[in-house]
Amino acid sequence: MSEITLNIIRIWAGLFIILSFVSVNAIVLVYLERKVAGHIQRRPGPFEVGPHGILQPFADAVKLLGKQLITPCYADAILYWAAPILSFAPVAVCFLPIPAGPDTRVMDINVGVILILAFSGLNVLALCLAGWGSQNKWSLLGAARNIAQSVGYEIPLLLSVMPILMLTGSLDLNTITQNQGVWPWEWYVFKQPLAFIIFFVCALAETNRAPFDLPEAESELTAGFHTEYSGMGFGLFFMSEYTYMIVVCSMTALLFLGGWQGPLAPGWWWFVPKVYGLLLIMMWIRWTFPRVRFDQLLNVSWKWLIPASLLNLLATALVISLCS
Repeated sequence: MSEITLNIIRIWAGLFIILSFVSVNAIVLVYLERKVAGHIQRRPGPFEVGPHGILQPFADAVKLLGKQLITPCYADAILYWAAPILSFAPVAVCFLPIPAGPDTRVMDINVGVILILAFSGLNVLALCLAGWGSQNKWSLLGAARNIAQSVGYEIPLLLSVMPILMLTGSLDLNTITQNQGVWPWEWYVFKQPLAFIIFFVCALAETNRAPFDLPEAESELTAGFHTEYSGMGFGLFFMSEYTYMIVVCSMTALLFLGGWQGPLAPGWWWFVPKVYGLLLIMMWIRWTFPRVRFDQLLNVSWKWLIPASLLNLLATALVISLCS
């Protein structure tokens, strides 16, 4: 077979593995989040369906698959159903350049950072279409909040990535990982601690995780942009949120925590614990801190994170120029 044919087979096999992982990962994270929430709030969490409630996520999945798909009578049907599809479709592309090990990624893309940031940004458009197409005032308010939130937090997120790119001189995630070394003190989290904090806070906001879950604030907007969705329309939004959590935690691990690098034997067994450790921190934050007001959310970005990320970027450029 020709090299082109082999590449096509590799991509299709990779996409199949990615989509299988996304489906299983959503079930695992639903169970994990419920248990984390239960223990933080001093209760057992799901406990009835299966041993320690382990089958509860499967019961939820069957319930979502069995529910009737309803289009609200005043909704724009095309926009309404395009939104969950557009939210979920880019997730497979975001996984293509992520190296889980030295030779473990679907495609060798030398601009992997740009590809992930570009395709993950499509989720903002999806949530906008969901709020607009639903013809529901709560959904529209949730979509408007999401746009303002994304505009505010994408700027410091990009500015926090820039120092890492300047240190490595590459947009390739594999190259960035290899430049960090195997020992923890060689990872960029110790060279760029401010950038790490800014990136992780922005990642919480970009994935609509508490305390930045204003687009779907249940106490204010019912369910925000997905108020009118049921069945697998809601299920696709649900899977997208957990998948984007995996993407941003993978990016954090690769940019700041050495990715698959680690003492003794680098490989995916270093990468996976780092990613799921960050996921547990995101869950811990959700069930610990209260939701901020919308003006507070924007003030954190425009008054604190953007100036701090700019100062960090300028300081990094100055140090690099003095050392070169």
